Parts: sequence; C-alpha cells; structure tokens
Amino acid sequence: MADPYKDKTNEQIEGMIKAIKVITIAIAVVAGLVILLSIYTMLTKEDNSSSIPLIAVGASCFAMVPIQLLNIKKMKDELARRAESGN
Repeated sequence: MADPYKDKTNEQIEGMIKAIKVITIAIAVVAGLVILLSIYTMLTKEDNSSSIPLIAVGASCFAMVPIQLLNIKKMKDELARRAESGN
C-alpha cells in the first residue's frame, strides 16, 4: 500500500497531527457527554426510549478514537523516518 504522507511536507504532517488531536479530543468529549446524559436520563425519567439509542451513538463515536490515534502514530512514524534519513 502506498504511503499517503510521502507527498506532504513535514509542516503539513505536523499540522495534520495537531488537527487530528483536537478533533479526536472533541469526539471523545462529546461522546462521553452523550453517554453520561443518556445514563442520567435513564435514571431520572420513566421513558427510556430515547436514552438507549443515544448510548449506542456515543459508543459508536468512541470507535473513531482508536482509528485517529493510529493515523497519528503513522504520521509520527513518517516524521521519524524522515528525520533518520535526513530529509
């Protein structure tokens, strides 16, 4: 599989890392808030029909976090490879 970061400059990759970190943190915070709000609603209200699907939405949002962390690791590996080779 071709390396998607070969045609990017170091500055572009570093900017992408920062952007992905911010987005990943935002996704994790929002997903956590959705899950906590759903649990709170389940505990305080009798009608739980909307709370259970929201827990599933929050959990599925958390599934994106490891994917983004793997992308960050690939970018950092590419930067380290470039630093070793002197590019």
